[in-house]
Amino acid sequence: MECKALVKYISSLLLFGLNGIVASHIPLNSYEIVFLRTFIGSIFLITLFLIGKGKFHIKEYKKDTVFICLSGIAMGTSWMFLYEAYQQIGVSLASLLYSCGPVIVMVLSPVIFREKLTIPKVAGFMIVLVGICFVNGDLAGDGSNIWGSFCGAMSALMYFFMVTFNKQAKSISGMENSIIQLAVSFLTVAVFMGVKQGLIITISANAWIWILILGIVNTGVGCYMYFSSLVNLSVQTVAVCSYLELLSAVVFAALLLGERMTIIQIVGAVCIIGGAMIGELVKSKKS
Repeated sequence: MECKALVKYISSLLLFGLNGIVASHIPLNSYEIVFLRTFIGSIFLITLFLIGKGKFHIKEYKKDTVFICLSGIAMGTSWMFLYEAYQQIGVSLASLLYSCGPVIVMVLSPVIFREKLTIPKVAGFMIVLVGICFVNGDLAGDGSNIWGSFCGAMSALMYFFMVTFNKQAKSISGMENSIIQLAVSFLTVAVFMGVKQGLIITISANAWIWILILGIVNTGVGCYMYFSSLVNLSVQTVAVCSYLELLSAVVFAALLLGERMTIIQIVGAVCIIGGAMIGELVKSKKS
């Protein structure tokens, strides 16, 4: 059972790592892409949930529902920043900046979740900070790069709020949690886009295949495999393997998009990935 769950979990991470690659083939702005992704993904997950005769518990756990909705708002905002960063500074660098989100959670967990801050976690955070400086060292050349770096950083900050709010929801989890969060993300992006430009989108015929892949496969199938596999995996396995998403995003960007990083940025990438993993690896070894 655990082996099958691990295969599903890793497959979902690889799909998430392809998000930026698929999005690069969609000639729309960042919030239009997120709007379509969340809409199609929500419909897909709701359909699976209803086919499986799932039951919503919104009325029974109203407080949890509020926290999940707040988490969904943060997730939709995070994705809009992330996809804007994809377009401005590339998939690999945007993914590296986004990966700092879990590190923010790790550092602030003693204050918010009353978790113990260990020496490995502090060391890992310092290494990540060095990595961020290296990665952004060559991005100060023009305004678009500065804006792209800002969007990448904001996507990580919004990830922190997403996790913080979601962890407060103790009674609603799994597929139901994912559906509510994704649906609220869609509504968040819809409101933003409606105010900014309206909800009418002009989509070329060639873009539809990539939009459907992003919405159904990368989001719908990816989220289904991700959440259905978590219950059968240890916390340590989930934590350590989660960085495959970041690694795959960087590798896919290099192989499929031809993105290249400078030597100093590669060193920064190693620092970010290594620093983020240090706390989890040491904790797993002790466990």
